[in-house]
Amino acid sequence: MKQSTKFMRFLGGQNLIYLLSLLILIGITIFIYNKISFVFHPLIVIFSTITPPIILAFIAYYLLNPIVDLLEHAKIKRIWGIIILILGISGLLTGIILLTAPAIEAQVKELFKNFPMYLNQLGQGIKTWLQNSFIGPYYDQGYNWFISNFSNIPGMIGSYLTNAFQGFRNIATTVTNVFVSIITFPIILFFLLKDGDRFKEFFLTLLPPKFRGDMNQILKNMDTQVGSYIQGQIIVATCIGMLLFIGYLIIGLDYAITLAIIAAITSVIPYLGPTIAIIPAIIIAIVDSPFMILKLAIVWIAVQFLEGNFISPNIMGRTMQVHPLTIIIVLLVAGNLFGVVGVILGIPGYAILKVLVTYIYNKFKIRYNHYYGKEYGNYQLTDENES
Repeated sequence: MKQSTKFMRFLGGQNLIYLLSLLILIGITIFIYNKISFVFHPLIVIFSTITPPIILAFIAYYLLNPIVDLLEHAKIKRIWGIIILILGISGLLTGIILLTAPAIEAQVKELFKNFPMYLNQLGQGIKTWLQNSFIGPYYDQGYNWFISNFSNIPGMIGSYLTNAFQGFRNIATTVTNVFVSIITFPIILFFLLKDGDRFKEFFLTLLPPKFRGDMNQILKNMDTQVGSYIQGQIIVATCIGMLLFIGYLIIGLDYAITLAIIAAITSVIPYLGPTIAIIPAIIIAIVDSPFMILKLAIVWIAVQFLEGNFISPNIMGRTMQVHPLTIIIVLLVAGNLFGVVGVILGIPGYAILKVLVTYIYNKFKIRYNHYYGKEYGNYQLTDENES
C-alpha cells in the first residue's frame, strides 16, 4: 500500500490510500450538499435575479464594444463615445419603433385573429386530399383509430397547461424581475463598456500570480469565441430577416413584416431556427394558393443560398467551428434543461465549456508526457499548449 507507482504520481498522490481518500471525500461532499442544499437557496435567488440583466448586458457589450473602440481610436474619449453611441442607438430604435409599430401591431393582431382560420382551412384541405387519394378507403378507419386512441388529447393539454401556469402564479414577482432587468441592463452595459478591461484586471489580481497567465489566456479565448459568435449570429439573423422581408414583399405574401421578424428572431438558433420560422409562412402560403407556395420556396431557397454562401462565411468566419451534429445535441440538451433560454444560449455556453475543457485536456496531455511520454510517446502540443 505504501509503494508509489507511476500511475499514482500521475494522479498527484503517493499510493492507493490517496485515491480511495479522494473518492471518499468527493462522496461525502456530495452527500453533505444534498442534505443542506436549502442553505444555498438565497444564493440561487440572488443568482437568478442578477443573471438576466447581466446576460443582456454582455450580449449588447459584444455588439457595441467594437464600435466604442473605433470611436476611441478616432480620438473621442471612451466615455463620450459610449454616451454618443447609446444616445444614437436609443434615438434610432425609438424612430424605428414609432414608424413601424402601428403596422407591426396591426399585422400581429390580424395574424393572431386569422391564424386559427388558416389552420382550419389547411386541415380541411388535407382531409379532402386524403379522401380523394389512393388511401381514401382507409381514411375513415385511420380517423376512427386516431379518435379512439387520442380523444383525450385536449384534456391532457389542458392539464399540462394548468400545471404550467401554476408555476407563474406569482405574477408580481415575474413583472418585478422583468422591470429590474430592463432598468439595470443599461447601467451594467455602461460600466462594462467603460471599465470592462479594469474588471478583468481586477479579477486577475485576486488570483495567485502562478495562475494569472493561464486564466488570462482562458478569458481571452472565451472572449474571442463568445464575442465572435454573438456578433456574427445577430448580424446574420438581421440580414436574414431583411432579405425575407424584401422577398415576401416581392411575392405579395401576407403579414410580410411579422413573418420576417419571426424569422430574424428564430434564426438566432442554429439549424432549428429556420425550420421554425418557415412553418407559419408555409401555412399562410398553402391557404393562399399553390402558386404562392412555389414563390415562397424560391424566396426561401434564395435567402438560404445567400446566407450559406455569402453572409455566414464572411461574417461568422472560422472563429468557432462546431460540427452540426454537436450543435443539434447541444440545443436538445440545453432546451430540455433550461427551456427557451437554454436553446438561445446553449451554443455560447458550449463555447465557454469547450474553452475550459480544452485547457484541462491540454494540461492533462502535458502531465501525461511528463510521466509516460518517454516510454510510450508524447502527445503533440501546440505552442499555446506548451505555454
